[in-house]
Amino acid sequence: MYAVLTLIQYKKRFVYFALLAMALHRLPLWLNRRLRFYKLLGCGKGGTFSKTPDWQQWGALVVMDKNDLTGFSEKEQLQLRAYGQFMTGWWRFFGCQTRTFLLEPIEAHGSWDGKQAFGDLPVKSEYEGPIAVITRATINADKRSRFWEHVEAVSNEMRKAEGFQFSVGIGENPWNKQATFSVWQSKEHMKQFAYKMPNHADVIQKTRKEKWYSEDMFVRFKVVESWVN
Repeated sequence: MYAVLTLIQYKKRFVYFALLAMALHRLPLWLNRRLRFYKLLGCGKGGTFSKTPDWQQWGALVVMDKNDLTGFSEKEQLQLRAYGQFMTGWWRFFGCQTRTFLLEPIEAHGSWDGKQAFGDLPVKSEYEGPIAVITRATINADKRSRFWEHVEAVSNEMRKAEGFQFSVGIGENPWNKQATFSVWQSKEHMKQFAYKMPNHADVIQKTRKEKWYSEDMFVRFKVVESWVN
C-alpha cells in the first residue's frame, strides 16, 4: 500500500477557485476505483493543529495499492496516476505550486472515519530510518477548549525538536477534525519528541485520561520520495 499526500499552494487571487476545488474534486476521486481511501483537506497556519485556515494552501490525500504507483519514470506521471487528469490539470491551469510526498505506511493504531485507512498495519515495526507521521483526531465538543489551550506549547516544542524537518496542519474542518503531518530525520528523533518532550508527553496522558477524542489515528510512514512542482 502507498499513500500520496500533495499540498497545493494557490496564488492569492485564486483563493475562490481553491474553495471551489474542495467541492469539485470530490467527484473524480469518488470515481477513481483504484483508490482505497481519499480525503480533501484544508491546511492551518503555523505547521500544526490550527483554528486559523491558510486559505491559499490545501491538501489531497489518496491511498492506493503499491503496484498502481510503481514503474513511473516521471513524477508528473505518478501524480497523474494518483489524482487523475482533472485535478492535476486544474492545479497547472491555476499555476499552483505542489509539494508531494509518496509514502509507504508501516505502523498505525486507531481509525479514520471508522476505517483502517492505510491497511492492516502493526503498531510497531523494525524500521528505524527517516519517517513521516500523520496524527489525526476528532475532538469531542466538550473538550475543545482543553485541546486548544495546549496546542501552541506543543507546536513550539516540535519545531525546536532535534531531527524535526517539516510539518503542516491538515484537517477536514478547523473545529473538530484536525491532523498534523510531520517529517523526521529518524524514528528515534520522532519518539524522543513524542514521549520525552514534556509538553507533548503531558498532552498524551491528558488525552487518554480526559477522553478528548471520539476517534484518533496515528500512522507512521517511510518517505519513498518527495518533490515540489
